[in-house]
Order: sequence, then structure tokens, then C-alpha cells
Amino acid sequence: MKQMIDYLVALGGNLPSALGDPTATLRAAVTILHSDQDITITGLSGFYTTPAFPPGSGPDFINAAAIARSALPPAEMLARLHGIEAQLGRRRKGARWQARPVDLDLIAAGDLVLPDAAIQDQWRDLPPDRQAVAAPDTLILPHPRMQDRDFVLRPLAEIAPGWRHPRIGQSVTEMLAKLGIGA
Repeated sequence: MKQMIDYLVALGGNLPSALGDPTATLRAAVTILHSDQDITITGLSGFYTTPAFPPGSGPDFINAAAIARSALPPAEMLARLHGIEAQLGRRRKGARWQARPVDLDLIAAGDLVLPDAAIQDQWRDLPPDRQAVAAPDTLILPHPRMQDRDFVLRPLAEIAPGWRHPRIGQSVTEMLAKLGIGA
């Protein structure tokens, strides 16, 4: 039997879709994800309104987080998330960090580090000016920016407060506190 992995997934959106406002779109994304026979949602945070990043780049976002349990390998889980985004109207083109109806980010796969520790560390330590223009050509887990983003950590603190980043050794709650924000 294949090993089950608890995936941490960040959900966000700041534009309406054919289904309505971003909250309605995110709820639909969760429903689609949960209806996949290979995936079970075992945790879902509340929905948060957060400013667009970078500041001034669009309307406020609605953000949430989910725990999705599956035996799918990480690359296949990411492909399923991208398929749901496309189904709900997301078109991946243009600049990074632009307004969008739905964004499903694979944040972590249990305690896996992909593709390896050196590359994960390199992307996690990428200078801010490079973050806006550089995109990896491979899946990097945990997500190299998760520890910097309250809009990821705050919802995760609801459903996985004790999850520990395998490279920096801090829990979700500790990473959030380091940003100066309590859970």
C-alpha cells in the first residue's frame, strides 16, 4: 500500500470567477479537490481577507489553507491543483503575483524536502528582488516563501499549528510569531 502524505495547501484569490466572488471560487476549489477519489480533505481553515502582495497589485485576497491527505506523489498533487485552477478560470501567464480568481499552492508534503536540501535552501534564501522575477523549473517543497507570508501561515496555524518546517525547524506557530503576528 502506498504511503499517505498530508499535503498543506494554501488557497487564495482576489478576482471574481464564473462562480462568483473569491470566497465562492475557493469553496468550489475545496469541493473539487475533496471529490477527487485520490484525495481527502482532513482540515480546512477559515477564510481570511488579506492585502494583495506586493502591496497595491490588486484587490484584497481571500486566503485559506487545507490539509489534503493522499498517496499521490507531490508532482501529481501539484498537477491536480493546477487542473482545478484551470477548471475555475485561472490562466497562468504574465507577471508573477498578479491578480487571479484562484491560486492553489502546494506548501508542503509532510516532512519531504524537494528536490533536495541544497536547492530548497537556495530558493528559500533568494533575495527579495529576485523573488519577483525568478521561478524554479522544478517543484520545491516546502514552499520556499511560506515562512515569509502571513497569508499562508495564519490559516495554516488553525489547522496545522505544530507542523515543523524540515529545514528551519520551526513550527507554523513559531514562523507566524517570528513575523510578529500571533495565531
